[in-house]
Amino acid sequence: MSDGFGLDHLPYGVFVTEGSAPRVGVRYHDRVVDVATVRPELDHPTLNTFMALGPDAWARTRAQITELVGSEVLPAFPLDAVSLLLPFGVGDYVDFYASLDHATNVGRIFRPDQEPLLPNWRHLPVGYHGRSGSVVVSGTPVVRPCGQRKAPTEDSPTYGPSRRLDIEAELGFVVGVGSELGSRIPVGELSRHVFGVVGLNDWSARDIQAWEYVPLGPFLGKSFATSVSAWVTPLAALADASTDLPAQEPAPLPYLSGGHALDIAVEVVLNGEVVSRPPYRTMYWSPGQMLAHLTVNGASTRTGDLFASGTISGPEPDTRGSFLELSWGGKEPFAGGHTFLEDGDEVTLRYSAPGTGGGRITLGEVTGRIEPARP
Repeated sequence: MSDGFGLDHLPYGVFVTEGSAPRVGVRYHDRVVDVATVRPELDHPTLNTFMALGPDAWARTRAQITELVGSEVLPAFPLDAVSLLLPFGVGDYVDFYASLDHATNVGRIFRPDQEPLLPNWRHLPVGYHGRSGSVVVSGTPVVRPCGQRKAPTEDSPTYGPSRRLDIEAELGFVVGVGSELGSRIPVGELSRHVFGVVGLNDWSARDIQAWEYVPLGPFLGKSFATSVSAWVTPLAALADASTDLPAQEPAPLPYLSGGHALDIAVEVVLNGEVVSRPPYRTMYWSPGQMLAHLTVNGASTRTGDLFASGTISGPEPDTRGSFLELSWGGKEPFAGGHTFLEDGDEVTLRYSAPGTGGGRITLGEVTGRIEPARP
């Protein structure tokens, strides 16, 4: 089978069957294999207890599970016979802004008469702290948020449902082993701390965001929902997806030197139609650089912390990872007249990457459907 869920992948998730308690499973083709008996830390309602064991235990357990799954000795269930839950308990959530093409596009949309990049952008991975309590598993409906918004043509702000609801196609990185307050994680130690990767959609209310974000940055325009895939791809499964970073000019400061990009292809699907194919390999800042910058001031990390890449966008119009860019600020409708999200729209983000078995693996997809604002 070539569905991207073979023995070279085996992503982890948390599932329940009728009348059972949540426990950890791995996806093997179109089935969920129950691995709760492999070690006690997998007989838990989240991956956190297992992730905290560290990379040596991850490697040994992955090898053992691969052998057991290949031998078909563990219980397995059809995908449609299980319910998938949020796979890890989310600690802190940080979202970065690591795509040169996305940052440049946004700058050109909002500051057409100025330099698109602000002076700090090429020197550090820009980010903001999000709200971990609104991170939800793929398939969870997204309720249109309400808040203050003020268009440039309006004299004063009004309150109501967002008129410019958007997506951001991203990757999320899940911390397995944390770090102490006052310590730092070097760029080269990403694999000692990050357990795996999830697909991520950072839903964004652009009108609320535009009115609130000066001078302190995103707040209510970002905190209402962030969707992640139900499957966590182990970092080890992406070993053959490692690739060189684009040229970084000027050279980063020493604490940010090094790091590798990931060759992961993304598809943005709106109501069943592929509208964009952003390439993660073009991202300017690497996952290792993001984690190093996150901790350079001594900030601690914990098991279950999540940090995201920011919108993945490429250099061509059909590789943009947000509706803001695809519609060029709402001025250029696409996909049959869309500019921003309408009630009832369904967006799915799909991901694939080179696998260690010579083919491609399929990362967990992320789906959300927009529901009307609530009174």
